[in-house]
Amino acid sequence: MLRAALSLLALPLAGAAEEPTQKPESQGEPLPGLELFRWQWHEVEAPYLVALWILVASLAKIVFHLSRKVTSLVPESCLLILLGLVLGGIVLAVAKKAEYQLEPGTFFLFLLPPIVLDSGYFMPSRLFFDNLGAILTYAVVGTLWNAFTTGAALWGLQQAGLVAPRVQAGLLDFLLFGSLISAVDPVAVLAVFEEVHVNETLFIIVFGESLLNDAVTVVLYKVCNSFVEMGSANVQATDYLKGVASLFVVSLGGAAVGLVFAFLLALTTRFTKRVRIIEPLLVFLLAYAAYLTAEMASLSAILAVTMCGLGCKKYVEANISHKSRTTVKYTMKTLASCAETVIFMLLGISAVDSSKWAWDSGLVLGTLIFILFFRALGVVLQTWMLNQFRLVPLDKIDQVVMSYGGLRGAVAFALVILLDRTKVPAKDYFVATTIVVVFFTVIVQGLTIKPLVKWLKVKRSEHHKPTLNQELHEHTFDHILAAVEDVVGHHGYHYWRDRWEQFDKKYLSQLLMRRSAYRIRDQIWDVYYRLNIRDAISFVDQGGHVLSSTGLTLPSMPSRNSVAETSVTNLLRESGSGACLDLQVIDTVRSGRDREDAVMHHLLCGGLYKPRRRYKASCSRHFISEDAQERQDKEVFQQNMKRRLESFKSTKHNICFTKSKPRPRKTGRRKKDGVANAEATNGKPRDLGFQDTAAVILTVESEEEEEESDSSETEKEDDEGIIFVARATSEVLQEGKISGISQATTVCPALC
Repeated sequence: MLRAALSLLALPLAGAAEEPTQKPESQGEPLPGLELFRWQWHEVEAPYLVALWILVASLAKIVFHLSRKVTSLVPESCLLILLGLVLGGIVLAVAKKAEYQLEPGTFFLFLLPPIVLDSGYFMPSRLFFDNLGAILTYAVVGTLWNAFTTGAALWGLQQAGLVAPRVQAGLLDFLLFGSLISAVDPVAVLAVFEEVHVNETLFIIVFGESLLNDAVTVVLYKVCNSFVEMGSANVQATDYLKGVASLFVVSLGGAAVGLVFAFLLALTTRFTKRVRIIEPLLVFLLAYAAYLTAEMASLSAILAVTMCGLGCKKYVEANISHKSRTTVKYTMKTLASCAETVIFMLLGISAVDSSKWAWDSGLVLGTLIFILFFRALGVVLQTWMLNQFRLVPLDKIDQVVMSYGGLRGAVAFALVILLDRTKVPAKDYFVATTIVVVFFTVIVQGLTIKPLVKWLKVKRSEHHKPTLNQELHEHTFDHILAAVEDVVGHHGYHYWRDRWEQFDKKYLSQLLMRRSAYRIRDQIWDVYYRLNIRDAISFVDQGGHVLSSTGLTLPSMPSRNSVAETSVTNLLRESGSGACLDLQVIDTVRSGRDREDAVMHHLLCGGLYKPRRRYKASCSRHFISEDAQERQDKEVFQQNMKRRLESFKSTKHNICFTKSKPRPRKTGRRKKDGVANAEATNGKPRDLGFQDTAAVILTVESEEEEEESDSSETEKEDDEGIIFVARATSEVLQEGKISGISQATTVCPALC
């Protein structure tokens, strides 16, 4: 397909070159008349076939998922391979030759990048870096162990006479074959493990190994292939040293390329505030450029695009709009799903072509036995070593799943197709063995891994997000462990992670994020915002009515001061609307987790500190403002003392102080003509409490706000939304009962 696409691009040039030579010949002939219909299949052959294959794959997925029993027992990758075998047989019977096979160029340049980008961009970074040591051990040491032991064992099998003499291969040939057949395939692991739903630790270890072992696989494949082309007699000692050095160059170079493009992507999206429409395009272009750059420099392209996705997501998600985030998410998932479907289907079609492979039972059976045995042995030995340092060790059941989950896939098939038959005479036997190994691991192991997981009672993944209480305790323990390591003088994992977070907050976030995005990165504020959104969605699902955007315009999260200005309920009261936006008025049966989140939500509503900008009333234009932390601590202290005093007075004198009592407001700074606000006392501004119901909004003009005020109407529409205020059901019912008894009685709120 790639060659057809390139030839399609060359058609206009060829036509332009032949045009002058055809004109003299046609001068003596009559000109053809107007044609009503012309069949031009050769002009649209390549794109039409690509669209047709994607359509067939999509329809196949729809048909597969019509029956839940089939998809619950058989993985989707197995069904696609079987479909490919059927389609390949039909094409072979009709065309009398095998066509539309999986070409290595098409696979590495077009089909693999979307899958790896999707995996790296949406990979849980915290879980990945928590298990980075185990992932690197399995990816580097495990891949080297599997490659050398499998290759040496197959060579020994040949020396024992269990492999047919027609398989002409030496030790270097078997080591080359072991390097490409021993690596765990990310596409196969992703396709099978996502349907099994094992726990997050097991999934991230196996999948992270499949991503990071690409550097080892590339180095081993290129080094062994170079040694085979040179001949074992011409290999020098310096060549072995260069092979070891190339491992670090390929791996670290690929990671460096990915991080550089992640930095460029994050920095570029910082300045796309006025052109939101190109934000998704930038994400895909720069990520794909990272892959092509690493491939061009003979580095690990998979590692490059993985590190690009991991490194840029935090800053890109903060800079781009909500619509762009949604577009990036679903476009990336769609491309990855289509590429994965086409890969497995083309694998089945490629197996039909018997002209590319030759069969040897001894080699096939020996390879299957050796890859399973050495994979299990390597996992046991490496896990025993890792458990000496892990806080939560990997038990025997986890080791069984990791050993059984070492799946091979399209990467091994594409690498074995790239072998040169003149340099490697046993290429056809290696191709047949690779096809059998891929089909065995994807179909047989993919079919049996789900019953195995159920039989061993492996811990499954939990499909709900952590509660606010869990997140709070997790961050608390992180700070405690970092403090303990700092106190004892041990610079461990938590210490360096805390150092990285401080460096990121002090330098990277300020450099790669817009100021408006950086101001709202407080975690507790983000949780409060997410709870508001979830309550709003549940309210709408329960049949609530929301005003139109013309009648109710509220700024959303990007404007932090807007939350302090007003709420939905207050605006409705002012406008006289009868719509009810109290989200908890509808009495529904709620789970324990929902009740816990609701309690934390109301706690945040009442006690969340809302920073406000204040300025001093002074005759001088130049003054030094107080430190932000000192001002906040002082305000919180004053508010706490005021609440204690009110509580003491209400207890002693039976006096009730309502929070909604109107208080005098003050304007900002004094005007130049000397006219001051009549309510100002002694020329000092009133201290604002952080629990004032009627918040006083004081605006301070700055260069940044003047720049943000010039944004277009399109930007305002993207960033505007509705903020819902949740109230407990008991509070609403209590207010209704009290108002029914007596409207003239002043109700004293409960004091904390």
